Amino acid sequence: MRTISYVAAFFAVLATLVLNILSVRRPDWLIISNSDVFHSKVTVTYGLAQRCERQVIVVPGLPDGSRLAYTDYQCRPFPSRSLDRCDKENKAFCLIWGTAGYSAELAAGFGAMALLTLLFGVTTHSRRRRIWRAVAALVAFHVALQLITFSIVTHFYLTNAHPDFEWARLGLAYVLNTLSWTFGVFVAVGVVTTGISANRGHRWAAGNRAYRRIEG
Repeated sequence: MRTISYVAAFFAVLATLVLNILSVRRPDWLIISNSDVFHSKVTVTYGLAQRCERQVIVVPGLPDGSRLAYTDYQCRPFPSRSLDRCDKENKAFCLIWGTAGYSAELAAGFGAMALLTLLFGVTTHSRRRRIWRAVAALVAFHVALQLITFSIVTHFYLTNAHPDFEWARLGLAYVLNTLSWTFGVFVAVGVVTTGISANRGHRWAAGNRAYRRIEG
């Protein structure tokens, strides 16, 4: 493959990795907003490892006709063994939700390995001829593990597996995860297509050093 192809692959993999990391770190895979009650609004967000609650209390009727708002924002680990009843009826839910978080973090590891492979594997021309296979495999693992996380969260969202999820809507972290693995699929296919074309001697993929068979 041409050097420019590996440079393009590097930035493409980097983009998928950044999206993956952002989705893992954000606590808003699922969002629940309660209606205003007694001049207050509570928004609860669920991440792969956190549950955050934001309460806005509005005090109306000030002398000048304005309103004063107080905001309280708190996060805790999720799922919690005691608060989320992980030892009892929610044991299966807690185990599978934890698997979703672990899978997303492992996916980031494979994405980082793909970047390192691109950095260290293109130092010589002979390595560039073979390294695309390793890159494609690592990106495929990166995508597959994110798909596991996506599938678990989607399943729990659709089936209301957690009591609070019945009122939930999808958040930004869910969208970032979807963009990451979707883009990753195209990256993996692009690397495989370019690598195979380079091996077959197509100039657009192999450049001026197209690989040619030695005639006997």
